[in-house]
Amino acid sequence: MEQPLGQDPIPVAGSLDKSKVLNVRPLRQLVPVFPSASNVSSFSTPQGAAPFVCAGPSGPFPPGVAPFYPFFFSPNEQSQQTPGGTTNTNASFGLNSPISTAVPISSFRTPTEGTSAQNTGSSRKNSRRRAQLQDGYSDGQNDNSQYYGIGANDGEDSSKAGRKNKSKKKTRNGQDINFMSDVDIDAMLNDMVSTYNLSVLDSNRQAHGSIEAVSCVLMVFDLLRRKISQVEESKESTPGNIRRPDLKAGAFLMTKGVRTNSNKRVGTVPGVEIGDIFFFRMELCLVGLHAPSMAGIDYMGLKISQDEEPVAVSIVSSGGYEDDTNDADVLIYSGQGGVNRKDKESTDQKLERGNLALEKSLHRGNEVRVVRGVRDFSNPTGKIYVYDGLYKIQESWVEKGKSGCNVFKYKLVRLPGQREAFLTWKLVQQWKDGNASRIGVIIPDLASGAESLPVSLVNDVDDEKGPAYFTYYAGLKYLKPVCSTEPSAGCNCIGGCLPGNLNCPCMQKNGGYLPYSSNGVLASQQSMIYECGASCQCPPNCRNRVSQGGLKFRLEVFRTKGKGWGLRSWDPIRAGAYICQYAGEVIDSSKEKDSVGDNEDSYVFDAKRSCPNLEVLPGDSDGPPRLPFPLVISAKNVGNVARFMNHSCSPNVYWKPILRENKSEHDVHIAFHAIRHVPPMMELTALSKDVFEQGGIAWLVLLEMR
Repeated sequence: MEQPLGQDPIPVAGSLDKSKVLNVRPLRQLVPVFPSASNVSSFSTPQGAAPFVCAGPSGPFPPGVAPFYPFFFSPNEQSQQTPGGTTNTNASFGLNSPISTAVPISSFRTPTEGTSAQNTGSSRKNSRRRAQLQDGYSDGQNDNSQYYGIGANDGEDSSKAGRKNKSKKKTRNGQDINFMSDVDIDAMLNDMVSTYNLSVLDSNRQAHGSIEAVSCVLMVFDLLRRKISQVEESKESTPGNIRRPDLKAGAFLMTKGVRTNSNKRVGTVPGVEIGDIFFFRMELCLVGLHAPSMAGIDYMGLKISQDEEPVAVSIVSSGGYEDDTNDADVLIYSGQGGVNRKDKESTDQKLERGNLALEKSLHRGNEVRVVRGVRDFSNPTGKIYVYDGLYKIQESWVEKGKSGCNVFKYKLVRLPGQREAFLTWKLVQQWKDGNASRIGVIIPDLASGAESLPVSLVNDVDDEKGPAYFTYYAGLKYLKPVCSTEPSAGCNCIGGCLPGNLNCPCMQKNGGYLPYSSNGVLASQQSMIYECGASCQCPPNCRNRVSQGGLKFRLEVFRTKGKGWGLRSWDPIRAGAYICQYAGEVIDSSKEKDSVGDNEDSYVFDAKRSCPNLEVLPGDSDGPPRLPFPLVISAKNVGNVARFMNHSCSPNVYWKPILRENKSEHDVHIAFHAIRHVPPMMELTALSKDVFEQGGIAWLVLLEMR
């Protein structure tokens, strides 16, 4: 065989000495190797032929050759002089400077200034398709990749871990925005989890859960998710990059073993109650209610004599297939597979995997957990997942779907005697739409228009006509102004405070981040929240004025069985969401005992004591709130819905003090936020009035408010 371009023989098949292969690496980590000098070549050049030229990424380049992206190089660095005055050709080829560690080509983004409108539209289309995967289904079952959100759903790049934080300064709406280009999120999450109280998650509780274990896992997940969302907002957004902090937080906790009910089971799941709601599929995975993060059918193998056959343990019906969900007690569920995903043709569904498991469960008669996905009206593309209890499969059949292909259908019937869940959602929606009347309404709007949403007064228990007389007032009444010793000029964010603003004093007081997410959920874990106030130039809809926008949920004051009047919501409330503030009259703390009687004491809120931390957080992790003055509020004669909130040993509401920026006066308020997700028509309760010891940590518990 001729070898005009080289001296070394080409190895034939089987003649390669594999012992000389020192290291094998992925292609994306390989770096080019160049000759040691310009006059040395690996090839021999035939006499009279043009010499072979090998140009390194740093040059020099022969005529007609230019550097290519991303290996641009400064011309003044293309040659160096040796001490003797000669040109160091090795330096000009970049041989004396080692080439940096190779990175995937996908890490480099082509500049978007010249992007055509057609490409932009395509990018948006792809982004929408990736976003649709949040609530989509996967044909695969029990695949480990489903637990970690691998694919387009996860907008995080794990290759960024360990890099130094870098910032990129830009201007938006007249504000200097400092975008963080690289943040070591994994290290941040490790630091956070290391401080949490996870004692309830021992090895036994990881396999077999409890109410405490489920509550702990969900709380840790939501704290991490909110923090990741905070950090992600400080990064510059990338077209086509979908941010999914829920998948990042879920994958991290799965890796660390912070989960419960890891052992699959048929029937109820310890610690998960009928009617519990979830805003993310990863929450279902972490508590063991439904293992796959995308697939709609979860199943396990049961050994029958010598053979093992699959049986279904849970299903999620969230609109990905042609399910019939109109009946609250009967669900017509479609099998998996064969769905047209626009890039593939529709095919007949097959009796395998999840479909086979449902068929086996029909013949075995085992119970199947059902999770129904309902529309999240606060998020047009989101869903809320409601655990609707146990069902049994009564029959199955095959019919033609809308695509013309065969689809398996399964009829599931809800077991009697269980508390209502999905039926409650349907009933509340009928009240909102005006298709049904709320029974027992005494006053349609107790607030008489003082709130942004009506607050109904309802009694369907006894003949009580209403609470004792009081004046409804949505804010605080100061008997006299409390002058500030440290006047604040406020912020100059004309269009509203934005993540990453370098010059916003309100953000600086909140640790450099906005304390709320884009949907108004509290992300800050500081003991005091600093909101924009009267001295700030931002508009009323600024993201840092969440507690000033009035009620966000449709609340009702209702008559309880044995506890007087209580408070609940028609709407689902996400963990960390703002509910209301404690309104009333600010009284002199030095005369508190003289100014209120025993009966009035149940309506007095004393903010001088430390505010409670969430269960998993260490006591006083950020120290007690440094209030500018001792705040004591009486809601006996003047108040809002918060005065009707009862106490509980297992509360779902906690409070945070809020200081609003004001030039001359102190403006302190008490805001209530949800500890965990609260489904519609569940009573909102706070902690009791006393301070008790739990694990050596003093927990302040709020007051009994009736």
